[in-house]
Amino acid sequence: MKQTVDKRVAEEVVDERERAVLVAVIRDNQEPRQAEEFLDELEFLAETADIVSVRRFTQRLPQPLSRIYVGPGKLEEIARYCEENAIGVAIFDDELSPSQTRNIEQAMPCRVIDRTRLILDIFMSRARTAYAKTQVQLAQYEYMLPRLAGLWTHLERQRGGTGTRGGAGEREIETDRRIVRDRISKLKEELKKIDRQMSVQRSNRGSMVRVALVGYTNVGKSTLMNLLSKSEVFAENKLFATLDTTVRKVVFDNLPFLMSDTVGFIRKLPTQLIESFKSTLDEVREADLLLHVVDISHPQFEEQIAVVKQTLQDIGAADKPVFLVFNKIDAYTYIKKDKDDLTPATRENMSLEDMKQSWIAKANTPCIFISAVERLNIDKLRSDLYGMVREIHSGRYPFNNFLY
Repeated sequence: MKQTVDKRVAEEVVDERERAVLVAVIRDNQEPRQAEEFLDELEFLAETADIVSVRRFTQRLPQPLSRIYVGPGKLEEIARYCEENAIGVAIFDDELSPSQTRNIEQAMPCRVIDRTRLILDIFMSRARTAYAKTQVQLAQYEYMLPRLAGLWTHLERQRGGTGTRGGAGEREIETDRRIVRDRISKLKEELKKIDRQMSVQRSNRGSMVRVALVGYTNVGKSTLMNLLSKSEVFAENKLFATLDTTVRKVVFDNLPFLMSDTVGFIRKLPTQLIESFKSTLDEVREADLLLHVVDISHPQFEEQIAVVKQTLQDIGAADKPVFLVFNKIDAYTYIKKDKDDLTPATRENMSLEDMKQSWIAKANTPCIFISAVERLNIDKLRSDLYGMVREIHSGRYPFNNFLY
């Protein structure tokens, strides 16, 4: 009886959440399956923002249309569905230009947001420290600035006072643009001060070996951080659970080093966030070794690896030594092929052992397969990591080798 009541209460809570439709363009070079997986990620983003996705709309085009993103007929279909089903928001799986947003809003009976805005909203809700909040506010203002025109189209010009040219006052939008620009300047100055403080903190750590956890969002970095450092970093099965960089001192045997947990990367990570989180990403740039954590149970884990590598290149950290850590082997699944099936094996048909051998053979970096939750192969991870840190430490302090 209690379970029935709990289920009914949970359903009522779900019903109260904002309902959304997801909209995406399938490029000519994209497979439909890949587009669906991208929309799965967009749906996960929406869930993280406490929004329920009720339907998906896709259209195959060479590229999104410059005026309304999708075709006129498709946009009319989406608008009709939203009106008939009382949809609160339409979420587009790309960053919309200011003109696209205005044109789409004119045709839609509900709110319109793009992928970038959704990620920014999630970051703002997840920010805990003053530093993280300042970083996200800066990214939001920079995103908002070119889009202010659509916010004030309903307002007339302000009436001017004595001394104004032609008696006409400046428009409300110009006032707001000036306010936003001033706010951006102020936030940048605040971040510069904090950056200097954090730079001093990093310099005060001495020459200890630094290890940074990097990877796609929600791959288990914080769980692994808790396991290796015996700390209590916040970990949750949602995207961007960690925004603030956490640094802990770790000691394996008698070898100390610093380990940092950083914000997760994601496909189409907004450029505003990369810029505003520059200081946070300095922990990655200044690291001696990167632990690239990968969720091997994810269908698109290889593409996630490519996204992380590209992001590391974008922030100037592509030349760092990397230890590839394949996590969540306990959740890995595959479909065994029939003996009579002579078609080449795909990712879905490869056993975990086959996948291990494949990556061990082709990876240009050391790699290991673990489960942080189930604590599988963690002793081997500790041993391998100890050897790498010791090698870096020995090169830095050649006369201290007798300690190990």
